[in-house]
Amino acid sequence: MPDAAAVIETDDLTRGFRGVTAVDGLTLQVAAGEVVALLGPNGAGKTTTVRLLNGVLSPERGTSRVLGLDSSRDGHAIRARTGVVTETASLDDRLTAMENVLTHARIRGLSIDEARRRAMALFERFDMAGRADEQVQGFSTGQRKRVALARSLVHDPEVLFLDEPTSGLDPDATRDVTELIATLARERGRTVLLCTHFLAEAGRLCHRMAVLQRGRLLAFGRPDELAARLWRGTAVDLDLGRTADEHLLGWVGALEGVHGADASPTGAVIRITDRAVLPTIVASLVGRDITVYAVVPRPATMEDVYFAVTGGDIGGDIGDGSGDGLGGIGQVVP
Repeated sequence: MPDAAAVIETDDLTRGFRGVTAVDGLTLQVAAGEVVALLGPNGAGKTTTVRLLNGVLSPERGTSRVLGLDSSRDGHAIRARTGVVTETASLDDRLTAMENVLTHARIRGLSIDEARRRAMALFERFDMAGRADEQVQGFSTGQRKRVALARSLVHDPEVLFLDEPTSGLDPDATRDVTELIATLARERGRTVLLCTHFLAEAGRLCHRMAVLQRGRLLAFGRPDELAARLWRGTAVDLDLGRTADEHLLGWVGALEGVHGADASPTGAVIRITDRAVLPTIVASLVGRDITVYAVVPRPATMEDVYFAVTGGDIGGDIGDGSGDGLGGIGQVVP
């Protein structure tokens, strides 16, 4: 049953190529104004998912809807209301940066004056105004990506599909793009599906994460909710004044109540079931003449959850994989 509140939704969405399943039974929902990270290694099915949602590909099984429209039947109508940035900016090298954006804007129904005004505003935001009238052939990867971003945003889309939007960009341009994505969601209610390899970037921008591996959805939800299902406890930073070596990590990880220990720049991050075990852990460290400068609870990050899910660091009963798809506890699919 379609959810009226969902801007993007899929049900058992499946597609393969030459006998290899690229997207395998994908079911998820994304609400208006959400930024959702679609994470996974190369070949996980991220780009195929975006193409299916935009009606560029047809599924072998299952359905998908964007803005209430069926992706299989209404692809043209969907693409008129969405913006897509692929990892490799496919521009027409014969045209200038401005002409590349204007052509796209005119296809989307904007007048020439309005298209030019919007394009120049975007070029100014991406520090490309001085090169707007130059032919894009010979532009660097970062410059081409900025033109592609301007092209995808010029018609003010309701939904954005961004595939590695900051790859090839310098730090200043990366900051501008991430700020723009956050503003579009927060202030303008735009919905964003972000495919990225940069987990820290995803963690700053995204409300929820969807982890794909070999086409299957392994986990979907907020990082803190998924962490609670995975670890049944909390992560704690131990500030020891130096990075813990492997011997110390092994020793700490074997203490009662500790379910994992990883090195950090100032010591170690441990996962514990109950904070009541912390005094004993600290006393054990001090007893070995190891100075403990601070013990700080650490909210789970997107990196923590991603590597736990994809690395097989999942133990015990993590739930039945159910969730309401929009605002519930999320899901971890065994």
